[in-house]
Amino acid sequence: MSTSDLTFDFDRQKRLGLPEAVLCAGKSVAQIDAAIAGAAARSLPLLLTRLDGESYRRLDPDGRRLDYDAASQTAFFGKPPTPTAPPQIAIVAAGTSDTPAAREALRTLTFHSQGATLIMDVGVAGLWRLQARLDEIRTHRVVIVVAGMDGALVSVLGGLIAAPLIAVPTSTGYGAARGGETALAAALASCAPGVLACNIDNGYGAACAAIRILGSGAT
Repeated sequence: MSTSDLTFDFDRQKRLGLPEAVLCAGKSVAQIDAAIAGAAARSLPLLLTRLDGESYRRLDPDGRRLDYDAASQTAFFGKPPTPTAPPQIAIVAAGTSDTPAAREALRTLTFHSQGATLIMDVGVAGLWRLQARLDEIRTHRVVIVVAGMDGALVSVLGGLIAAPLIAVPTSTGYGAARGGETALAAALASCAPGVLACNIDNGYGAACAAIRILGSGAT
């Protein structure tokens, strides 16, 4: 695959209100660099997802070109505007093992100048942790729930809040968790009405869904 294989969608912002991001997994450093060059030529910022540390170091050896976050494997080319409004989106993660997907959602929202509140380690194994943050969670217009293993946090929180809830099942867990398939099935089969489910570990997709919901005027 060469750099000529890339056809970047620079008009996506006009159509969807969301610019195209670069999924770096499976792309060569040269291809990623070509996408950055295309954005630079148009004076546009660019979000890079699933950018591993080795590729980042090759793209930005002096650390001045990209804003890189190792936990989420995301990078910004160009600085997005700082959010001025109070956070409207909460990202609620069951455990610290769910950090990569939770931070991918957070960084995606940051890139799109959306404020967000990140609430970590409130899984159902200690319900008092969730109860202590419930009033805070309810102040947000959209809630993203990130959970692996049995994914139980999705249904529990889905029965406690009125805001749109977007589930991100993660690949966290032992054998029967099946790389996130169990959590995904739990989200799809949730008895909490109206739960939306993204694919496994897809924090980026969940953040984009939240932005679309806010853009639709949902309260």
